[in-house]
Amino acid sequence: MRTRQLARLQATVAQAYEKVPHYRSTLDAAGVHPDDIRDLDDLARVPLTSKEDLRQNYPFGMFAVPRTQVVRIHASSGTTGRPTVVGYTSDDIRMWADVMARSIHVAGGRPGDIVHVAYGYGLFTGGLGAHYGAERLGCTVVPVSGGMTERQVQLILDFEPRVIMVTPSYFLSVLDEMERQGVDTAATSLRVGIFGAEPWTESMRREVEDRTTMDAVDIYGLSEVIGPGVAQEAAATKDGLHVWEDHFYPEIVDPLTGEVLPEGERGELVFTSLTKQAMPVLRYRTRDLTRLLPGTAYPGFRRIEKITGRSDDLMIIRGVNVFPTQIEELVLAEPGLAPYFQCVLTQPGRMVELTVLVETHETWGEVDRQVVSERLTARIKERAGTSCRVEVRDPGGIERSVGKARRVVDQRRRDL
Repeated sequence: MRTRQLARLQATVAQAYEKVPHYRSTLDAAGVHPDDIRDLDDLARVPLTSKEDLRQNYPFGMFAVPRTQVVRIHASSGTTGRPTVVGYTSDDIRMWADVMARSIHVAGGRPGDIVHVAYGYGLFTGGLGAHYGAERLGCTVVPVSGGMTERQVQLILDFEPRVIMVTPSYFLSVLDEMERQGVDTAATSLRVGIFGAEPWTESMRREVEDRTTMDAVDIYGLSEVIGPGVAQEAAATKDGLHVWEDHFYPEIVDPLTGEVLPEGERGELVFTSLTKQAMPVLRYRTRDLTRLLPGTAYPGFRRIEKITGRSDDLMIIRGVNVFPTQIEELVLAEPGLAPYFQCVLTQPGRMVELTVLVETHETWGEVDRQVVSERLTARIKERAGTSCRVEVRDPGGIERSVGKARRVVDQRRRDL
């Protein structure tokens, strides 16, 4: 594996240096030439690439092939600035379909299965990535996309898919709608849920599996590297996601210094593409926090732990570092609360204050709301180390996400 990885890495660095002005300038500034990459460890000499670098080269400045050879373009929403644009050659599309087919098989999907795809289609990579991978595996694809929850339920009941690919938060909304219609969620045809596009925890896995007869497994990817299919959790072990290292080389770095950390230490995940043609990426900072571990179900590939936070999701509240997933664990452990919440940051004075919005499964009276609010406030203080205010809302009081949206990282910053 290492010999093949090194050969592909050397070719990728050379391609990026020769064809992408951004990489030539950053490598020259760092005093690094492609010929200097003689071992995988030499990759650490290459400067890191950030989302801002992609934005500065909008729209096509990071492409390494003529635009006429690019058969597809995807892009981020651009809600926090210029969108990040990614391009694919026909070979890139085939490679993406291959790794997605591999991922679906590892998750428990099999040729002939009906696969219900509820990821969003369009510029977001989720829907089309899942679609092409399922077709490559030999499945029957139902390209529903997101939204229209009642129709999602109808199609699941009518078409009887065995596999669903969807964000975990939206799947909970689908389960809620099933229960509202009187459907037994444990009696549907669904047996495999491939959940991605947002962080989710072991508590949410238990929530899904307790309400269904499914294996809930994690898939990882990001548009800048390829899309979904960079890493996949095996249904047989459910112990983290095996990285497809024949196409994507992972590193873990200190999010503050950029220093490469030893295997097993927690830090920020960084990827270098090994086989992409249209848009190779060198040491792309994902901002996702995890660690690298030896492979288990597939020993030839290392694993990353389930990603439950990002370095840019960190909330600093009165000097205390808090991640939304810490809050999620406590919300899911509270009887009577639905698995939806928002963290709202405000700064009415000199100090940042946190308000956690939660909702109930059923309408409660004021006394019950107060009891749960006080109990959850105390637990957040004890476990996360920060004071906050908990606001308990009626069922449906928290906005749902139906596409690519991190339910657990909804921070509304007002007056900051």
